[in-house]
Amino acid sequence: MSDQRIAAHLSARIETWPVAGSFIIARGAKTHVDVVTVELDDGSCVGRGEGTAIYYHGETPQSVLDQVLAMDARLRDGMTRSDLLHLMPRGAARNALDCALWDVQAKRSGQTAWALAGLDAIAPRTTAFTISLGEPAKMETDARAAAPTYPLLKLKLAGDGDLDRVAAVRRGAPDARIIVDANESWTGRDVAAEAAALLPFGVELIEQPVKAGLDHLLDGIASPIPLCADESCQDSNDIARCAGRYDAVNIKLDKAGGLTEALRLAEAARAEELDLMVGCMLCTSLAVAPAMIVAQQARWVDLDGPLLLGADRDCPIAFDRGIAHPAQPALWG
Repeated sequence: MSDQRIAAHLSARIETWPVAGSFIIARGAKTHVDVVTVELDDGSCVGRGEGTAIYYHGETPQSVLDQVLAMDARLRDGMTRSDLLHLMPRGAARNALDCALWDVQAKRSGQTAWALAGLDAIAPRTTAFTISLGEPAKMETDARAAAPTYPLLKLKLAGDGDLDRVAAVRRGAPDARIIVDANESWTGRDVAAEAAALLPFGVELIEQPVKAGLDHLLDGIASPIPLCADESCQDSNDIARCAGRYDAVNIKLDKAGGLTEALRLAEAARAEELDLMVGCMLCTSLAVAPAMIVAQQARWVDLDGPLLLGADRDCPIAFDRGIAHPAQPALWG
C-alpha cells in the first residue's frame, strides 16, 4: 500500500442529513445526522471524505470540524497518511481527512482506491439493515416490512424486555438472519444466560453486551452466541484487551480514525483469530465507500447508514435487496 505525500488546499463543512423517520437505540433517538465533509484540492483533482462525530467520545460536529481545519497549514505543506496517524488522535476528523487523502491519491494515479489498498477485486456485500429499538409490536412490524428486501437484520436492544423484542422480530421475519446490538445494556446481567435465551431465535452475533472498559466482566464467560466488541474496540491498540473476551470486533472508520488504521485493525484482529464485522455511524454513501474496502474481509457487514437517511448524495452506493455494491469512482476513489 503506497502512501504519497500530498499538498492540497483544504475545505470542510458541516452538513445536515435527515433520517428516514427516526433512528432509536438504547441511548436515544435521532431525526437527523450532522456529518463533516472534507475536500482536498491538489490542483489537479479533488478528494473527499466524511466523518460522523462519535457522541460517546464527546465529539460534536463542530469539534470535528475544528480538528479538521486545524490541519490546513500542514496540508498546504504536504502530508502523508502516516503523518496523519501521528498528528491527530483517532476519531471522525482523522477519518474524514484520511479518506480524502486516499481519494486524492486514487484520482491522481488513475487507479481505484481498492487497488491502492492491494485488492485484486472488490465485490458486493450483503449488509445488515437496522431495526430500531422500540416496543416489540413496533419492532415486529418494522421487521415484517424489511424482511422481503433485507435478508440480514440487526436489532437494537436495551436490556429489559430484549427477549420479547427478539421473539417479535422473529415472528415478523421468520427467514431472516438476525444479529443484535446490546449497546452496553447487559452490564450487570448474566451474559451467558441472556445469550442462551436468544439462541432458539437464530441470533448469530451479539454486539457489545457490557460497557466499554468493563470488558473483564466477560472473563470466563462461555456464550453460546459469538460476542462482538464495538465500543470496546476502537483501533488496533485495543485488540490485546479484546482477544479472549470477544469472538469478533466491529471496525468502524470513524472509530479507527480512517481507512488506513481500519486496515491495520483488521490485520491485528485476524492475527488474534478474531472474526471481523464492519459497521458505520449514521452517514451518507461517501462514508460507506471506503468502508467497503475493509468489508471485503468481514464475516458480517453493517453498512446501512445511507439506507436509514431520507436522502443521500449524488452517485450513491447502490443497494439492491440488501446487497451493497462498490462505489463508483465518481463518488469516491
